[in-house]
Amino acid sequence: MTNGRVLLSEWTKIRSVRSTVWTLVTALVVTATFGTLISLLFRNTYEDLSRADRLTFDPTLTSFAGITLGQLAMIAYGILVVSNEYGTGMIRASLAAVPRRGVLMSAKVAVATAPALPVGLATSFLTFFLGQTALGRYRTDLGEPGVLRAVFGAGLYLALIALFAMGVAWALRGPVLSFGVLIPFFFLISGILANVSATEKIGDYLPDQAGSRIMRVVDDGEQPYGPWGGLAIMLGWIVAAQLAGYLVLRKRDA
Repeated sequence: MTNGRVLLSEWTKIRSVRSTVWTLVTALVVTATFGTLISLLFRNTYEDLSRADRLTFDPTLTSFAGITLGQLAMIAYGILVVSNEYGTGMIRASLAAVPRRGVLMSAKVAVATAPALPVGLATSFLTFFLGQTALGRYRTDLGEPGVLRAVFGAGLYLALIALFAMGVAWALRGPVLSFGVLIPFFFLISGILANVSATEKIGDYLPDQAGSRIMRVVDDGEQPYGPWGGLAIMLGWIVAAQLAGYLVLRKRDA
């Protein structure tokens, strides 16, 4: 099978499974909704903030507060596009049709990332504009220094989270185990490690904590790197996850 036909077959698999489409829609709706609600909450309680909190108030980052929940939908998308084949047994047919495992894996990752990136960007811009509207007189705009970078970065972050989840799903080879590892990690463990003084230095270098630095415009000085340094750390995690997934796929039968 030619590389073009492999890409076409992977695209057919993704668009024919409703769950993968709905996870992308969920990521957009959840991120925009919670970002708007939290921005509205900050607008109503801004006068109650301490002076220090007002000085470090970041209206751009505030509008992206919903990404904490929206990213879970992108993780689910990344897991499902890979592990659905293991759950149904279709992976045997896929490997029989495309025995070059690197070609199969790269085609699936490329095709799955193609819709994740525009959905991520649409989510970030929609969330930003809704959040700034909700913030009222405390809002910022795209022309302010660093804001456009942060909005593009938020969309890129969502796509990269899905890419990381794909790599882990290739390595773990099943939806239950992948969900069992990634959802608690991003929803609980990462936040705990990053907010406990004894482990916060470790937490700074986890993929979501490092990658989310790109969404900050106001630097609170709490992280030891800038926005691009954080993104580079996140890319390192993604490369490691994809490499682990490839090694497992190459050495183990379906």
